[in-house]
Amino acid sequence: MIAAEAAAALDGELAGARRVAGGDINDAWAVELADGRRAFVKSRTDAAPGEFATEAAGLRWLAAPPGGVPVPRVLAVTDALLALEWLDSGTLDAAGEEALGRGLACLHRAGASAFGAPPPEAPCAGLRLGAVELPAATGERWAAFYAEHRLAPVARIAAERGALDAAATRAVERVIDRIDALAGPDEPPARLHGDLWSGNVLAGADRRARLIDPAAHGGHREVDLAMLALFGTPSQRTLAAYDEIHPRADGHAERVALYQLFPLLVHAALFDGGYGASARAAAERAA
Repeated sequence: MIAAEAAAALDGELAGARRVAGGDINDAWAVELADGRRAFVKSRTDAAPGEFATEAAGLRWLAAPPGGVPVPRVLAVTDALLALEWLDSGTLDAAGEEALGRGLACLHRAGASAFGAPPPEAPCAGLRLGAVELPAATGERWAAFYAEHRLAPVARIAAERGALDAAATRAVERVIDRIDALAGPDEPPARLHGDLWSGNVLAGADRRARLIDPAAHGGHREVDLAMLALFGTPSQRTLAAYDEIHPRADGHAERVALYQLFPLLVHAALFDGGYGASARAAAERAA
């Protein structure tokens, strides 16, 4: 039983465990030890070696910048599971929304060694988003990297799985052909969460945000911000506080569709549904 394995990894005696919501591909548990400690534990029988260690490395990397958004502490990690500190949930207040914006700005400004660079000490250098895994790649020019190592391979996967029709594929190809004109001003690599949809921003009982479930890597900061707006609407307080620390470049609003295109293609590859049509619409808006 995974709860017993987690207790052993935490060097404690299991007192109780229950299943909790934990994402699309992992099993998740709330584990309580006899000494009163609690942990959130995620596991999966077919997890690749080093997968959970890579997530743990990403959490530590995201936690490092002063002033960044807090993340749950890593308590234990094996090839079978990742155990994190338990966080009681709540809702963000106005101060929490502002702190999230400032924290994201500090996180992004902390930077990365290259576009696509994994967190230090991460055993897996590729990018994994659910069951979509992209091979390790880095680049010095963002526009070329985004086209070659993000849009093109995921569009190919989605098309091969029947989630992207010929018209949608052509729309993505037009974006790739015009990427130098569309990608915006050059910026140094930012330190990204990498999967920053609203569900991966956890409001704690203290009304402050924590970042969870990262796919951390070096990239363009507008990718994180566009993802945050894809399945929800970030507070204007959050965005204003972000701009106080790290103002967004001119034209950022016109690039939202471009940077939402990648996660929409990932969702098309993972879930099919209407995401192929959504990806086509985003590509047409972006181009």
